[in-house]
Amino acid sequence: MPRRFAVCLTLLLGLAGAGTISSSANAAVYGAETFMLANGMQVVLVPNHRAPVVSHMVWYRIGSADETPGKSGIAHFLEHLMFKGTPKYPGTAITDTVAKNGGDQNAFTNTDYTGYYQNIAVDRLPLVMDIEADRMRNLTLDVKEVETEREVIIEERRMRTDNSPDAILGERVDAALWGTNHYSIPIIGWEAEMKGLTREDAFDVYHAYYAPHNAILVVAGDITMEQFKPLAEKYYGAIPKVGEYKPRARPTFLQPRVDSRITFHHERVGQPQWSRQIIAPSYSIGDRTDVHALELFAEITGGGSTSKLYRELVINQKVAAGFGTGYSGDAVSYGTFYISLTPSPGVSLEQAEAAYTKAMDATLKDGITDADVAQAKRRMLARLAYAKDSPMSAARAIGASLAVGETLDDIENWPAEIEKITAAQVRSAARKLFSQYSSATGILLPPLPAGTVTAAGGQ
Repeated sequence: MPRRFAVCLTLLLGLAGAGTISSSANAAVYGAETFMLANGMQVVLVPNHRAPVVSHMVWYRIGSADETPGKSGIAHFLEHLMFKGTPKYPGTAITDTVAKNGGDQNAFTNTDYTGYYQNIAVDRLPLVMDIEADRMRNLTLDVKEVETEREVIIEERRMRTDNSPDAILGERVDAALWGTNHYSIPIIGWEAEMKGLTREDAFDVYHAYYAPHNAILVVAGDITMEQFKPLAEKYYGAIPKVGEYKPRARPTFLQPRVDSRITFHHERVGQPQWSRQIIAPSYSIGDRTDVHALELFAEITGGGSTSKLYRELVINQKVAAGFGTGYSGDAVSYGTFYISLTPSPGVSLEQAEAAYTKAMDATLKDGITDADVAQAKRRMLARLAYAKDSPMSAARAIGASLAVGETLDDIENWPAEIEKITAAQVRSAARKLFSQYSSATGILLPPLPAGTVTAAGGQ
């Protein structure tokens, strides 16, 4: 039950002024170009001429971890309300207009950002730019629509969280792992607080965060900078400047290391599941070498069916039906390392966990070789080559990274930085991860037999 996907650092790309175009140092990945509008909005273009379409995305640096205490879910609530119209595009006109012009659109909220996107034919790009720029400053909210949409998000929580044992456990694991760090706040919110969200709460967030200096525009697709820049200046550059970008300050303090363990029995669980989250350094906090080394460590240990621990636990020992590891260093605060394990039928969770622990200990001791690192690099770079061919994938990857503070050069030069990492650095970063940072383990089990009472509580 991974926390979510995000990134960090201080955004200011060192641009030479409003309207100045800057290419990344080596254009190693996306070949993206960026410039800053006079009102403080960063604009990025990723040319991709494979098809006459574009992905148009606007990112705001506001997520669930930025919410005022007691107002959990307000960032996600505002995301829903952004489709309710403006004087120029009233009612359902935003949704209807994009659909009538052959496009699709949606939005998403994360711990560190909120994003809105449209995929559409390139000749319709001015239309979606007009829509998005208009609702950045001219949102109207009818009181009855706010009340109706509040019931929609509460029902969404009931369907996606309260009816999902995995999601329920995930919230408990997040709370145990992060404590007072705002990454413990569910993106959708706590139901008791969601019920109290108001029109005024939504507008407070809207006026505080939905402005050019706090936004990033990323367009990827069949358009050149010569064609694109005048459009960005016409639609987004016309929005008045209302503030200056200020990097978000998140707490860097961590409680003393502790390993929590949470067990959840539920009637809808048939197959036991085991997962672990570990607080980790991120692009914002910690050594960049460790971040890149942990990206490789996740790939080596559980990044697919050819990874070391997958082969050992699933193929060789057959104690697990599934195994995986993952790492997100893209965050405004700390990052997270994830491990998941599903025991094979007939294998107890205790047996599977013991086998995992033994295999991971052996890997940490001396199980990562130069060959392992080289293979992991090849797999990661191959996946990147495929991902950058998709305008949507490129726009989403770049926007998410910029929204949490990385620079375009960080993104474009990532392959070169990965190539520098050695096996010794991977081993060092992995050992620090397991010895210095807190973890939370979630165990999902079938219900206990009727009438069973345990010393740990419950029945």
